[in-house]
Amino acid sequence: MMNLQKATKTELVSLIEQCFSGDAQEVFAEANEIKMQHFGEKVYIRGLVEITNYCRNNCFYCGIRASNQNVKRYRLETAKILECCKSGYELGFRTFVLQGGEDAYYTDEYLGGIIRELKKRYPDAAVTLSLGEKSYESYKRLFEAGADRYLLRHETASEDHYQKLHPQELSFSNRQESLLALKAIGYQTGAGFMVGSPGQRIENLAEDLLFLRELKPQMVGIGPFIPHQDTRFAKMAAGDLHQTLCMLALTRILLPTALLPSTTALGTIAKGGMEQGLLAGGNVIMPNLSPKQFRKDYSLYDGKVHDSSEVAERLEALAKRLKIIDLKIDMSRGDYKEKIL
Repeated sequence: MMNLQKATKTELVSLIEQCFSGDAQEVFAEANEIKMQHFGEKVYIRGLVEITNYCRNNCFYCGIRASNQNVKRYRLETAKILECCKSGYELGFRTFVLQGGEDAYYTDEYLGGIIRELKKRYPDAAVTLSLGEKSYESYKRLFEAGADRYLLRHETASEDHYQKLHPQELSFSNRQESLLALKAIGYQTGAGFMVGSPGQRIENLAEDLLFLRELKPQMVGIGPFIPHQDTRFAKMAAGDLHQTLCMLALTRILLPTALLPSTTALGTIAKGGMEQGLLAGGNVIMPNLSPKQFRKDYSLYDGKVHDSSEVAERLEALAKRLKIIDLKIDMSRGDYKEKIL
C-alpha cells in the first residue's frame, strides 16, 4: 500500500480504481488492522435523536428537501428530546447526537437551552450536533453552551460535482468554510461524503481523500448514495457496497485514529453491510433513540431501516451480532484522541 499521506491525486485515482475493480481484501485487512491497533475490539455506540425533518434546503438527493410535499413533517420539543436522551442514558449511552434538517425553528437560544440542560443532567455525556450550515457566531454560541462535536458532511470536495447535487443558492465554499470554522472553534468535527452519488467520478473520490488529509477531521461519515422516490435522482442507481467499503477502508488508512461510523445506509443496501463496514475500518454505530412514531418520517432515502423494537432489545441484538465478528459494544463517550495507544 502506498503512503496515503504523500500520495498525489493521480496515485489516489489509480489506487481507488484498483480497489474498486479487484479483490480489495488486502486493503480491508490493512484498514482493520490499523483500527484494531488503536481501538481494539471496541465499537463506540452513539444515541441518535432525529429532532426535526423540516429543512430549508432543496438538496437534489434528499428526501426531506423543502419542496417535497409528501413528507409528514415533525419537530421534537425540548421535553421530548430530553426524554429520548434520558432513556438512552439509563441504558448506558454517553453520547447523544441531535440531528435534523436546517430548521430555523431551532434558534441558537432554543438549542443552547437544550444543550445546557443535557450537560447539567449528564455531565459525563457528550453532545454531538448535526444540524447543517450555520454562521460562525451560531456555531460558537452552541459550543459555548456545551456542544462537544459537530457532524457536517462536506458531500464532495469538487465544486463542479457539488453543484450537480445542490441548488444554486447553496455554496460549495460556504460548506468548506463551515467545516474550517467548526475546527477553529474547538469542536470535534465530522466531515463525510456519499459513494456513488450522481455525477461522481473516481477523480472526485480522490479529491475527497485529499480534502480529508488537509482538514484532518476527527470523524468521517461515509455511506452509499441511495435514491429517494421524491427527488430528481429517484431513478438513479444506488451506490455500490464494495466501493463504499473501499472508501471507508482508505479513509481509515489515511486517518488512523478517526471515528468512522458504519452507517445505516450500509445496512440498508446489503444484509450484513453494517458488519462489513466494521471489518473495513469502521468503529462507530449510532442506534436511533428517536420516538418510534417519527422514525419513518426522517426519510433521507428510500428503504431506510426503521426498527420499531425497544432500544434495549436492539442493543442486546447488536451485541450478539458484534460478538460473531469478535467485536464488542463500548458505551463510553469515545472521544477522539490523537493517539489512542
